[in-house]
Amino acid sequence: MARPGPRVTVVGTGTAPGPAPAVAGDATLVVGARRHLEAAALPPGARRVVLGPLAPALAAIEAELAAPGTPRVWVLASGDPGFFGIVRALAERLGPQRLDVRPSAPSVAVAFARAGLPWDDAAVVSAHGRDLRTAVNVCRAHPKTAVLTGPGAGPAELGAALEGTGIVRTLVVASALGTARETVARLSPAEAAARPWPEPVSVVLCLAPERAVAPERRTLAGAPERPAGWALPEAAFAHRDSMITKYEVRALALARLGPRAGDLVWDVGAGSGSVAVECARLGAAAVAVERDADGVARCRANATAHGVDVQTVHGTAPGALAGLPDPDAVFVGGGGRDLPDVVTACARRARRCVVVTLAALDRVPAVRAALAGAGLEAAGVQLQSARLAPLPGDVTRLAAVNPVFVLWGNRTPATSSQGVSP
Repeated sequence: MARPGPRVTVVGTGTAPGPAPAVAGDATLVVGARRHLEAAALPPGARRVVLGPLAPALAAIEAELAAPGTPRVWVLASGDPGFFGIVRALAERLGPQRLDVRPSAPSVAVAFARAGLPWDDAAVVSAHGRDLRTAVNVCRAHPKTAVLTGPGAGPAELGAALEGTGIVRTLVVASALGTARETVARLSPAEAAARPWPEPVSVVLCLAPERAVAPERRTLAGAPERPAGWALPEAAFAHRDSMITKYEVRALALARLGPRAGDLVWDVGAGSGSVAVECARLGAAAVAVERDADGVARCRANATAHGVDVQTVHGTAPGALAGLPDPDAVFVGGGGRDLPDVVTACARRARRCVVVTLAALDRVPAVRAALAGAGLEAAGVQLQSARLAPLPGDVTRLAAVNPVFVLWGNRTPATSSQGVSP
């Protein structure tokens, strides 16, 4: 078998106490963030590449390895470079057999240690070089989240996005971990949004204060496991006069919505909030929009009963939607004369899909037109079911459930740039 050629030494640094790693004296190229290069003892003959955009650094490493002689490349990275770090890019570009990885303590582990908390039950999400909205949605949905920060996606931006949701969170901001400038601050989202945060912020922990320690022993690390079942029976929710999306309908709606971790789902005309609660149980952030005060109270009670966080908005759509962040998916329940306007408002802002349920055949054409008019591909079914019900004499009959139209619109790649607000 042919030898893989010169290897790249990847060293994690900066999160554990002690001196910075000493780079081997025969190193010919050292790559790292400016602060890592300045802290390390570098051989005088080694060329340095400051990490900024990743592509030029990878090209420089590849060119060095192909140079004549005996190239020796070292890469300095934060913490464990195999955890949301440069090891992935290096392994894809060079192959894992050419890497000698020497990790330090992951910044997430160090941050939770400073907070005195276990982290086997934490969701971990990176906002470094990524869309902050995913991290925000995970923080809204999960009681314990670690966010790896980046420029424009730090404590202030995270706090501003979480402030005013009504979902109680505490932020633990760990800065410059493993250095003499290390600080750990515990504060509210509003307080984090109001403060300047000099670099480098290592990680932000977003915690539901009363649920920061999971009561059960864990087997699988990470965020809580998703439920084994969904489309819960109506009896699992407090509701008024059977005004609740029936479980057969809810099952199809959830299949079309596709809620998952990192998503934001609106439940518009929420009633009992059953769809919002089910989406939250499946890991998505959820907002229940309801015009009646008693309905808002039921949404909150149902969320609490099922151990999930759901933001509730008391107001009438489409006006009540104006201040909300854009959703990935929207469920619209109920009817009314304003239904086409509500569907249009939702469809223009939905990133992926809108699902609408309605009982009146007369409103189907207008809803389909609203979905199509916002650039979505519209489809739908009439859903009719009959449930097994007991009869005297220990026999069973079929009890028909009122038929419901389930319409949906999907944003396809060809229309993904249409109708979504910036």
